[in-house]
Amino acid sequence: MRKKTVVALLAGAMACSIVLTGCGKENMVDSGNTVNSEKPDTPAAKEETKTDKEIADETATLIDAIYVQERTVDTDAQCVKAKAAWDALTDDQKKLVEGEEADSDYFGRDTGDASKDDPRNQDEIGENEILVVSFGTSFNDSRVNDIKGIEDAIQEANPDWSVRRAFTSQIIINHVQARDEEFIDNMDQALERAVKNGVKNLVIQPTHLMHGAEYDELMDAVESCQDQFETVKVAEPLLGEVGKDATVINADKEAVAKAVTKAAAKDAGLGSVAKAKKDGMAFVFMGHGTSHTAKVSYSQMQSQMEALGYDNVFIGTVEGEPEETACEAVMEAVAKAGYKKVILRPLMVVAGDHANNDMAGEEEDSWLSMFKATGNFDSVDTQITGLGSIKEIQKIYVNHTATAMNK
Repeated sequence: MRKKTVVALLAGAMACSIVLTGCGKENMVDSGNTVNSEKPDTPAAKEETKTDKEIADETATLIDAIYVQERTVDTDAQCVKAKAAWDALTDDQKKLVEGEEADSDYFGRDTGDASKDDPRNQDEIGENEILVVSFGTSFNDSRVNDIKGIEDAIQEANPDWSVRRAFTSQIIINHVQARDEEFIDNMDQALERAVKNGVKNLVIQPTHLMHGAEYDELMDAVESCQDQFETVKVAEPLLGEVGKDATVINADKEAVAKAVTKAAAKDAGLGSVAKAKKDGMAFVFMGHGTSHTAKVSYSQMQSQMEALGYDNVFIGTVEGEPEETACEAVMEAVAKAGYKKVILRPLMVVAGDHANNDMAGEEEDSWLSMFKATGNFDSVDTQITGLGSIKEIQKIYVNHTATAMNK
């Protein structure tokens, strides 16, 4: 199974200082299998001769160096060097790239056109700023459709405020910077930019699903600098307050449940969830999962679906936390309910690595493959669409921002 792009490293502070440095000369790669900086018959040339695998391994080491959650004074130069090394490889050498986190898809996968995105890192902010904070994604199309979609909706609703962006995953920031030369602020950089621009009133709108680990880290960052603004207000994440157990549902969870099921039924060519049920079709929405106490939010979303009468809708998670959201448990529940047709769709703000690989990938341990392997279903299909691209979801974020402003 392809390595997860961003999940494992959520902890750690991100440094604010930015130092731009150059990188050293790279070895020139010819069309053969070796690289020589001397004439072929000299002793020095023999010592410096490298195989394709050795060259690929060196590149993998450079990629691994930027697959980190902490930004340092060397980060910018490391991003340049990693991409330059990749670009110098032949197609055959690129196939050999494999490190702790690096692989042949790290820079090689086509995820869309990055030029359609807006990193929203401009200065001249003014006195009023809305900072939209996301985990992030290296999938360009999803970043445009999902994250930028939310940001654009918030900007349209608040024309007198400047909307800016921050990502909480430095790993993703480095990936996008190295591959596409797009510079996205981390949380510390975005707050420092706001201070330098003389922002007085700061509203922070997280695009996170719940009050989980990322939200906690965001609040820690805000607390460290809130005395540098006249007002700082933090809006609710998508699903609102967590609540103490699986029975707790609220207006946010109801709105999300209605929006995502409506979109899924429409994309399936059916008018409603009820019509899908009559057709023997079940929808499985795959979230990320977490060991954080906020994991009860997934159970609450299942309770919300049941409260709405959506008996053919099931909630799962990649991490299998809570336990009843593990793939095996969800497959058993769908089969027991008698549904023979299944559509898998992400319960995630962005349709990134998890949606494309863990859910819809060709590997035998993807959800698509595992559902098919059971032999219990006549058809298993996928919809690779993030929550952020759904207009009704964007409106929920807009409303959360307005509520925070009016506190």
